Amino acid sequence: MTWYEGVLLGFLQGATEFLPVSSSGHLVMGQTVLGLEVPGMAFEVALHFATLLSVLVVYRARIGALLAGVARRDREQLRYVGLLVLASVPAAIAGIGFGDFFASLFDSAVVTGVALLVTGCVVWSARGALARGPAGKAAAGTAIMMGLAQAVAIVPGISRSGATVVAALWRGVDPREAAAFSFLMSVPAVGGAALLKVPELVLGHGGGVAGGVGVDAVSMAVLGVAVVVACATGVAAIRAFRAMLASRSLHRFGPYLWVVGAIFLWFVSGR
Repeated sequence: MTWYEGVLLGFLQGATEFLPVSSSGHLVMGQTVLGLEVPGMAFEVALHFATLLSVLVVYRARIGALLAGVARRDREQLRYVGLLVLASVPAAIAGIGFGDFFASLFDSAVVTGVALLVTGCVVWSARGALARGPAGKAAAGTAIMMGLAQAVAIVPGISRSGATVVAALWRGVDPREAAAFSFLMSVPAVGGAALLKVPELVLGHGGGVAGGVGVDAVSMAVLGVAVVVACATGVAAIRAFRAMLASRSLHRFGPYLWVVGAIFLWFVSGR
């Protein structure tokens, strides 16, 4: 694997993980159309932790305040952390209990194409949600709805950031707070998904290090470049996402997803 391939994969991971376009959907399209594959589980786990670091960088002040609040048992901060935990439950249940089913969906290009079209509709609906002038805070009901949206987003082609933020907007949550809650709730989701793959990586299953693929196939220098690029791109993507929410232009990703999804379905139908 060359350094520029590492840069490309890092950039794609950082951008698509946080913009409402579905990183898993773009990975499936890349594998189907271009034959693009993540070179080993070590590389995949590293990119997951890179995007996790992006959230920690952007929301470091918020996370610091939460940790300090929990330490001094501040009621409001404890409540917020409790909502994040509540929002993480549906995806945890779906990932652990139905992991094989969701994994099988990655083998269906049609599912991905249709899911991209659905995501386009969800993102487009942000226009109506923002027009209502949402200005509230997250509550238990909102956390559950966002958690369910995050669970559905395990399906390739469904954007996690798009589904969770739009769900919050329709619940009347302020756009900035919706984005913050969405990205903060991604920390246990993305971190947990990466940690679940660590045992396979250590034991050498599925292309792990012991299996002869991973760090052995990707030099530490290339891996390091990819991680830095993914983290930096992720930071930029989060800030771009928040800016588009502020300018009420998030819905513009909808047409992109419709076009990409339709072209992808046309491509796979002709194979």
